Amino acid sequence: MIDRERLANLFKSLVEIDSVSRNERAIANEIRKVAESLGAICHVDDSEKRTGSDTGNLILKFKGNRPMEPLLLSAHMDTVEPGCGVKPVFKDGIFTSDGTTILGADDKSAIAIILEVIRILVENEQPHCPLEFVLTTCEEIGLLGAKNLDFSLITAKKGYVLDTSDIGVIVNRAPAANRLELNVFGKDAHAGVAPEQGISAIVLASRAIAGLKLGRIDHETTCNIGVINGGVAINIVPKMVSIQGEVRSHDNHKLNRITENIVNVFQSVIDGWQGDEESSESPSLEYKIEKDFPFTNIPEDHPVISIAQKAASNLGRSVKSKSTGGGADANIFFEQGIVAGVIGTGMKDMHSVRESIRLDDMVQTAELLIEIIRLHSA
Repeated sequence: MIDRERLANLFKSLVEIDSVSRNERAIANEIRKVAESLGAICHVDDSEKRTGSDTGNLILKFKGNRPMEPLLLSAHMDTVEPGCGVKPVFKDGIFTSDGTTILGADDKSAIAIILEVIRILVENEQPHCPLEFVLTTCEEIGLLGAKNLDFSLITAKKGYVLDTSDIGVIVNRAPAANRLELNVFGKDAHAGVAPEQGISAIVLASRAIAGLKLGRIDHETTCNIGVINGGVAINIVPKMVSIQGEVRSHDNHKLNRITENIVNVFQSVIDGWQGDEESSESPSLEYKIEKDFPFTNIPEDHPVISIAQKAASNLGRSVKSKSTGGGADANIFFEQGIVAGVIGTGMKDMHSVRESIRLDDMVQTAELLIEIIRLHSA
């Protein structure tokens, strides 16, 4: 049923369109052209005013031929660097780039699959519920498109986001995350002439970081310090250092407790500093905590999960539910009351010049999606 050659050609044409985050207009226009030829009603929201993209999120609505509630299908249009001038190579059934850029299977394989599925439904006049195809911008730089999506344009309350690797899983649990920025302030001084007159912000920050437990905290919680910036020259006691990190957890209590502990450890180091009794200056701390994304927790018996598993079984396959440590647009949808499981397209080694995807995996995902839609529409 899947037209393999057509799917391959569509995927190839999509990855050849540059769409690094905040530059998604060209690919949005191409997707819109294809979708409108299939009868879609297209909407573009005004999220670009807040994301900095050159276009808003794209919402494509296919009315279906069954009077039922719509089903959400979603993917993101942006890619990471190096993502310009992609030259796809197809050999032995596998797509790669030429090795100088990413491929862009993350997440253009999903877009190609969904468009091929919709084309099949239209061409064969298959019974199906209304479909809402949501294509976001700026997913790769903090889920910004989804965070700023105009949800008044969306009526679906359940669906699927295609944005993971393994075609044999559906992600039903993902953590919430907090983003932290801590700025430690000391006092600058000449490092060779009068170091005792300075207060090294880097030393203070290092002591605080050394007092943290980082990495995997437990089976559902992680913590990381990822960026440190500070100092201006090797002969100057550094006055300021900035530290950026994150905490993720499937448990909001743990998320907030560990976030608070990080701040407390830094503050304790600052408060414990002892300098020259004659000095009136002391170090200080400023910090900012932002909720990066909320958690997703879909029950095992929810129709989004059970129907996907039934669809796989009907095809002689299996799909297992999975908990992940990553975030996706599905996290944002979940907070807005839209239950969306995340399914895979087969993409491998994403965010690297070694990225690849098998055409067979794309075909299998398309077949699964058609069966999911059939069961939802029954």
